[in-house]
Amino acid sequence: MKWLTAVLISAIILFAFMPSAMSQPAAQGPQKKGPVLPKPDHQDVKYGPYERNVLDLWKAKSEKPTPLLVNIHGGGFRAGDKSSLGPGLLRLCLDSGISVASINYRYSQQAVFPAPMLDGARAVQFLRCHAEEYHLDPNRIACTGGSAGAGISLWIGFHPDLADPKSDDPVARQSTRLTCMAVFGAQCSYDPHFIKELIGGRAWEHSALLQLYGLKPEEADTPRARKLFEEAAPITYVSKDSPPVWMFYTEAKGPLPPDARPGQGIHHIKFGEALKAKLDPLGVECIVLHSDDYKGKPPGQNMRDMLEFLQRHFGAEK
Repeated sequence: MKWLTAVLISAIILFAFMPSAMSQPAAQGPQKKGPVLPKPDHQDVKYGPYERNVLDLWKAKSEKPTPLLVNIHGGGFRAGDKSSLGPGLLRLCLDSGISVASINYRYSQQAVFPAPMLDGARAVQFLRCHAEEYHLDPNRIACTGGSAGAGISLWIGFHPDLADPKSDDPVARQSTRLTCMAVFGAQCSYDPHFIKELIGGRAWEHSALLQLYGLKPEEADTPRARKLFEEAAPITYVSKDSPPVWMFYTEAKGPLPPDARPGQGIHHIKFGEALKAKLDPLGVECIVLHSDDYKGKPPGQNMRDMLEFLQRHFGAEK
């Protein structure tokens, strides 16, 4: 039965984090729900003022406050839902004493950058603010996600702390700092110019990129656009104080084919390698892995490696 469980976990995780998230079309009507999840301990909790500022929380059983993994869904910033959390990932975490939250955030067609990133940060602040109520350890919070959710996770983790100590809002006074991030198919920048140079082909033509900023194609080379691209790129904010990161990719390695379609390569491992090249000299741990690295290994080994990374950095209660 152990091998069957491993196969099921691997299949569930691959489904949840397939690198098609940035390739999804803009949301049209009701969103397709992901795999059936067990009922959360707290469902559709409002963490902010907007309609999509809701989260679900599953609490690990523990006498002591637990660490927390915050899942941020993918979908090109314009689709997706908190229900896309992989049941296998959820079970692995809960069985290991890690509580899990899964959040929604505003789509780019509802509110352009920095709204999706700020919503993610607000969710972290909210959960930290209510840590005692939810039996969580406020000093041990990590983020995960695929594609756009991965990018939001990295942006929160690398960005300077967004806490506002003078705010009248107790949530806004909370830190946005993370213990670590573990992400799938992540982009380290949403700058079409950066992507064109790094990835090549037509990856930079992905329609979700300019929509994230509410820009028209003719505006992509203006000073305003360049400033937005810099502010939205997680790689902009890396420093020696950045939290460690674990990254996993499945899109084919190597140069893109001559007939590559627009957006192809948007989950290329070169994004992770570029981030690692920035973090390694700073002494910040950055693990970049590819599905090719797991050929011949037991199914689900990548997720066990991710769990080990989380456990190592969560460590004992702080």
